[in-house]
Amino acid sequence: MSSGYTAENIQVLKGLQAVRARPAMYVGDTGVRGLHHIIYEAVDNSIDEAEAGYCNKINVTIHKDGSLTVEDNGRGIPIDEHPEEKRPAAEVVLTTLHSGGKFNNENYKISGGLHGVGISCTNALSQWLKLEVMRDGRVYKQVFEYGIPKIPVIEIGLVESTGTRITFFPDNQVFQDINFHLDTIAARLRELAFLNKGLRIKLKDERSDIEKEFYYEGGIKSFIEYLNKNKNVLGEIIYFEKELDRVNVEVALQYNDGYRENVYSFANNINTIEGGTHVSGFFTALTRVINNYIKKNKMGDSALQGEDVREGLSAVISIKLSNPQFDGQTKAKLGNSDVKGLVDKVVFESLGNIFEENPILAKTIIGKCIVASKAREAARKARELTRRKGILASGGLPGKLADCQEKDPLKCELFIVEGDSAGGTGISARDRRFQAILPLRGKILNVEKARLDKVFKNQEILNIISALGTSIEDEFDINKLRYGKVIILTDADFDGNHISCLLLTFFYRHARKLIENGNIFIAQPPLFKIIKDKKAYYAKDDKVLSNSLKELGDNVVVLRFKGLGEMDSDELQETVMDPEKRILKQVNIEDGVESDKIFSMLMGEEVEPRREFISKYAKEVKNLDI
Repeated sequence: MSSGYTAENIQVLKGLQAVRARPAMYVGDTGVRGLHHIIYEAVDNSIDEAEAGYCNKINVTIHKDGSLTVEDNGRGIPIDEHPEEKRPAAEVVLTTLHSGGKFNNENYKISGGLHGVGISCTNALSQWLKLEVMRDGRVYKQVFEYGIPKIPVIEIGLVESTGTRITFFPDNQVFQDINFHLDTIAARLRELAFLNKGLRIKLKDERSDIEKEFYYEGGIKSFIEYLNKNKNVLGEIIYFEKELDRVNVEVALQYNDGYRENVYSFANNINTIEGGTHVSGFFTALTRVINNYIKKNKMGDSALQGEDVREGLSAVISIKLSNPQFDGQTKAKLGNSDVKGLVDKVVFESLGNIFEENPILAKTIIGKCIVASKAREAARKARELTRRKGILASGGLPGKLADCQEKDPLKCELFIVEGDSAGGTGISARDRRFQAILPLRGKILNVEKARLDKVFKNQEILNIISALGTSIEDEFDINKLRYGKVIILTDADFDGNHISCLLLTFFYRHARKLIENGNIFIAQPPLFKIIKDKKAYYAKDDKVLSNSLKELGDNVVVLRFKGLGEMDSDELQETVMDPEKRILKQVNIEDGVESDKIFSMLMGEEVEPRREFISKYAKEVKNLDI
């Protein structure tokens, strides 16, 4: 009996068909991350030119029509005929996987795009792409559609400069959303400018007429200064660079008096957001250096653990090597096994010497780490105490939680509501099948100013943790999340906004994965209710109110809500609870460095940066509650 499975069933994907058939394999996903990844592949080619010493300017422009241009003043992609392919080299690079000038060390000693599928992926996943090459005094052009050459390489003019200009429009049949995010792009370009001192990168968004420029002579030392701008630092920046076995290791670090770790790692300019062997080597050496110093100088009896030396640490680890081995095409984690030992050796020797030569700095840092160790033990005891009380136990729910009936987390919503009164209204207004209500009493702890032991002693935070089911910090498990949507619902006034900030600070610092996973939302309760001809209309702010009044005409009765407590259950249900009518803002992180700066500034100990921020943006405040 024939199975029907023959040679005719074997499909061969030629050219860039494999990329279009399985885009997530090459760019991570077809969402926001993948969309921006195709930008970075184009930018990385320009960065490779800068690393090779042929480029010092890169311009990135988001156009009004939704396309994007990456331009550099490098050598320009070769356009002469490839000896084997018998077509222009530039066309080969843009249409063939695993092609390029980075597979040997003759053209580029180091490269982020070593897989050779980078710019060809950008081409494959674009509706159209236009290539312009400036070299040998001439300008050459070629156009592609869905990765396929539309016209051959043609000469279109004369020029004195050299470089490459790539303009592309992403394919809306591949990506869920083709709207480029300015802040996301800016974050990556800022990193690249820090990592390549002296390189000038300009970003322009023609949609909003916003322009940014990134240029840092200090390199990763400037990066550390930027990270610690709003923090009280402990001593100067520690910096060292050394090449060992053809691997260049560059490290900058500085401690502050805060409680958060802020470490960024890079391999050949690629942000290895999941770390890798270079990060493991760094932390192993850091912990060993500190413990050796403690023992040698009799500063304590017990050895510190890795997490003790991370508290208040800001660090940038940048390595450059000729043959990086990343876990997957998206390069989130470095896998070179030999790199761990190399980085360990460089950090141990360099940092050990710095500590010996700067005993005051060493003792300041180690004193901070010893205090962190004691706080860790206090946090462990606090965590165990709450666990014994059943607060963090599996299935243990806070008594104030009005839970929903649905058991599928993806269908469930948790409203974290300001105040018992509004919580009572929310319970009446909700759809108990899938909506749960957790009222908060007062303002939760500002976790930006508190160590973990204090967090575990705050009852309102414990209620949130137990309701979510995920725990926090090193025990966080998103698979245990009980609600697909976690919705912050507070009054639209000063106190309500402050409570929202406190909650967002908690999620960002202790359960960040919830934000990264798209689980956190902020409800938008209306400020105004308009009644005309016995019909009710709602306006979330003054601008919407003004537009509504123009449409509705004269004889308007306008009511202003001072808080959720003034809304009855029908009003709350219609404006906040009803999925068909409500407005929710999803919280996401487009720029991790900027997000950290904002939280430190608004919620941290330093007053002056907060005062400057308020003074700068005071005129833009709307709906001020006084």
